[in-house]
Amino acid sequence: MSAPFQRHRITPWILMAPQLGIVLVFFFWPALQAIEQAFYVEDAFGLSREFAGLVNFKAVLSDPTYYQAAGTTLIFSLAVAVGAMSIALLLAVMADRVIRGARVYRTLLVWPYAVAPAVAGVLWLFLFDPTLGLISGLLGNMGIEWDHKLNGAQALALVIMASIWKQMSYNFVFFLAALQSVPNSLLEAAAIDRAGPWRRFWTITFPLLSPTAFFLLVMNSVYAFFETFGTIDMVTSGGPGGATTTLVYKVYQDGFVGQDMGASAAQSVLLMALVGGLTWFQFRYVEKKVQY
Repeated sequence: MSAPFQRHRITPWILMAPQLGIVLVFFFWPALQAIEQAFYVEDAFGLSREFAGLVNFKAVLSDPTYYQAAGTTLIFSLAVAVGAMSIALLLAVMADRVIRGARVYRTLLVWPYAVAPAVAGVLWLFLFDPTLGLISGLLGNMGIEWDHKLNGAQALALVIMASIWKQMSYNFVFFLAALQSVPNSLLEAAAIDRAGPWRRFWTITFPLLSPTAFFLLVMNSVYAFFETFGTIDMVTSGGPGGATTTLVYKVYQDGFVGQDMGASAAQSVLLMALVGGLTWFQFRYVEKKVQY
């Protein structure tokens, strides 16, 4: 084998080495540590531990609050993923048709993605503050009493809205790029055949957007499960009464607040398995509907 050929085979690995190192250090290593820790019981100070087998998993699966958090996570994730994608698609369709000032509109719609989840939570917290919030004041004038600190349904709705607002800009960028790649000749041919705008969108445009929509479905599912922690922590801290405690936030509460590291690690393993299974289901069954 010639030396130049060997260099070409090694070059990709050299270029990927920094990223692979980051993934190993910040993902695989903590994941392996969590799997190991799930089988041990530690004291609150982490000075000693004892092998406990499946005791932590049994304790987690017998805890009613864990199933409450799982139900909240299901509702929250579904609402965030569907809401963020639907609103982003609507905005992308509208922005794609704007002629005058198009760049300004697109830039303004992309800006929220640059905001950190915790900052997004604080912004929405001020808007819906029961005493000082602008939107809560308007709702009060309409006869709607808003207090997310006491009403669990309102608290969940608030973190859903904040998470959707944060994520829809990410979806908007991809949907807009996909819309601009749709051939105009297909739309013009359908218009000649007297197909209306609504029919043209659902029979031509939307099927061509399906690869992008599937990619965003996977990414939004991961976002809703993991990346909304900062929003929930800043807005409600999992309350009131656990109404906004998702699975990832319960891992934090039990591990870092309650100092039950074994149960927290077991929940992390179960959450990794759940997200992995959901991703497998999406690629195994949902991808069949995608038209490449």
